[in-house]
Amino acid sequence: MTAGLWIEFAVSTVLVVATIVIHGFGLFSLNRLLRTERSRERIENIDPLSLHGVAFTLAIVLALVALHGIEIWLFAVAYLIAGASNTLEAALYFSSISYSTVGYSDAHVLLDWRMVGAFESIIGVIMLGWSTAFFFRMLGRIDPG
Repeated sequence: MTAGLWIEFAVSTVLVVATIVIHGFGLFSLNRLLRTERSRERIENIDPLSLHGVAFTLAIVLALVALHGIEIWLFAVAYLIAGASNTLEAALYFSSISYSTVGYSDAHVLLDWRMVGAFESIIGVIMLGWSTAFFFRMLGRIDPG
């Protein structure tokens, strides 16, 4: 393996660990916000189809989108710092399509840094799955059933 590949693996590892920590603390904080005794009583009595239930659902979705946005920006900034991308727009675009696993093209990043995009795709799938599980768990709390 070349020295460049080892650097790519090291950068990827740091970014993956940072993403997991950000996501874990983000979900922990959101869960904590929603699990106070006072809020728990109110949440369990929400009709999911009421205005309050819809607002609750939208708030969770917006919080999750913001959390994923932070993680996408983390990778985009890393691409800029590494010189793997020339512009913020290109770095954000590449990061977004990698994180979401859409992966249209790696033309927005230098060939020497494509492996970081592959790692971003792997962690993106895991973080999106984690968020989905969290989202359904939260929605299960408001079902008065």
